[in-house]
Amino acid sequence: MPRIKTDFLVIGSGITGLFQALKLSHVGQTVIVTKKSDYESNTNYAQGGIASVFDQGDKFEDHVQDTLESGAGLCDPEAVRVLVEEGPPLVKELLEYGVPFNLNQEGEFDLHREGGHGTNRIVHAHDRTGHEIEKTLLQIVKQNQNIRILEYHTVVDLITPHHLKKKGLICFGAYVLSSHTGEIIPILAKKTIIASGGSGQVYSHTTNPKIATGDGVACAYRAGAEIRNMEFYQFHPTSLYHEKGDSFLISEAVRGKGAVLLSMDGEPFMKKYHPMADLATRDIVARAIDAEMKKSGDPHVWLDISHKPAAEIKEAFPSIYAKCLELGIDITTDPIPVVPAAHFMCGGIATDLWGKTRIENLFAAGEAACTGVHGGNRLASNSLLECLVFSNRIAEEIRKNPPNFLAEHDQIPAWDKEGLVNTEEWVLISHDLSEIKNTMSNYVGIVRSNLRLERAKRRMDLIYAEVRDYYNRTIVTNPLLELRNLVLVAELIIRSALARHESRGLHYSTDYPENRSPSRHDTILINDLVHGDLQAPL
Repeated sequence: MPRIKTDFLVIGSGITGLFQALKLSHVGQTVIVTKKSDYESNTNYAQGGIASVFDQGDKFEDHVQDTLESGAGLCDPEAVRVLVEEGPPLVKELLEYGVPFNLNQEGEFDLHREGGHGTNRIVHAHDRTGHEIEKTLLQIVKQNQNIRILEYHTVVDLITPHHLKKKGLICFGAYVLSSHTGEIIPILAKKTIIASGGSGQVYSHTTNPKIATGDGVACAYRAGAEIRNMEFYQFHPTSLYHEKGDSFLISEAVRGKGAVLLSMDGEPFMKKYHPMADLATRDIVARAIDAEMKKSGDPHVWLDISHKPAAEIKEAFPSIYAKCLELGIDITTDPIPVVPAAHFMCGGIATDLWGKTRIENLFAAGEAACTGVHGGNRLASNSLLECLVFSNRIAEEIRKNPPNFLAEHDQIPAWDKEGLVNTEEWVLISHDLSEIKNTMSNYVGIVRSNLRLERAKRRMDLIYAEVRDYYNRTIVTNPLLELRNLVLVAELIIRSALARHESRGLHYSTDYPENRSPSRHDTILINDLVHGDLQAPL
């Protein structure tokens, strides 16, 4: 039986996975699993930058307070302090690796400002920061003899005592599907780190790539991990509205540079909603745009930066300028049509301050994890910083407590391949994907209500049962795995939203008044049945 044995298994090849592998390469052999090409990740699409304290007039306490305010009282203050204080040297480490960040004439970071920040503290590489980080880290990873990347491999399930017909919360690695051969391979590891990113594909409109199907959260839930605060899904306020735009992100840095949101008749509207106007936090801006569109019936609003010098716009936003021009929009003279789109999962797999989950030998970091940093609404450009800080902390924890293989690693069985391919039935089941996206967008989006959420749950329960039944009878394929994970993530989001009886941060319900006072009340979901398959809805 083909199997792979390695010291560390990292699931995901974004900034979290790559940085994690580099940090672990000093301790042992690491295998990175990624289900598409190695560069395809949410990181690669991150335009904005990394928030960190470098300006002489800025202070750690200021960054902490901006983060806590953005998080609507739900951030873990200790986690936020860890993020802010441990971040700057790691950002400098990226610069030393060769990431081409923008620097000023003194050779220091050219800092920008984004929504929710009280000062300039965004380190960036024009409007393609994520792409530049991904490219640089990949080059270094590929030269490292202790790191192996398996492209086009998808995690099926984490390997746990269930696969030995026992009970317990231990991870021995993961079963992984090769998209090229159809083979399911056990990858056995001393420690497994989930760095698989978010689940934006659960919605109809998202800035995430096609691979963002919530695989890490779904696998962790099935294995018995604690899932926290899934109701908080951040919608980026300004996604390009164009049939060929494919939800292209218009960076928050555009508003930071002075762009103004306008109604379809050309009137600025953000001052009606918040004193910070266009620089308010994302939850407020997204709801304001949603309200304007519903009030007017218009399909989008405008984002206008044409009042700035053309050369300055092209210099600051070359990728956005080029993409819009390709679609017939010259942002130096024309306003940009924008709508909110699902962007970032603020909840996820619950971890402690060292990335540990409740499952022994299983860690999580990046967007798949819920470290307590983002609370009810992520502050702009804190996400890439979180990836660096908690990946580094996981490596530190592992170095302090060197792991060993367990006796169970040699007892892990091969994957049971039994099942039939029913092409005709798959045509019907695959339609569930559209229904998941439409249901989530229509009923579990920016503004919610108990009526909408209950309706969404009834529909999702039916889809859940159909997918579970089909999965248990057929041969595993990549589209089926993604559908299986998306319907579970949708269930988790809906159940979390129903459990929160207040409007807070990104969870805004017409049935409850808004509450931004500190509460630290988290929504917790745990699969107490714990086995390696989909559960009936709880």
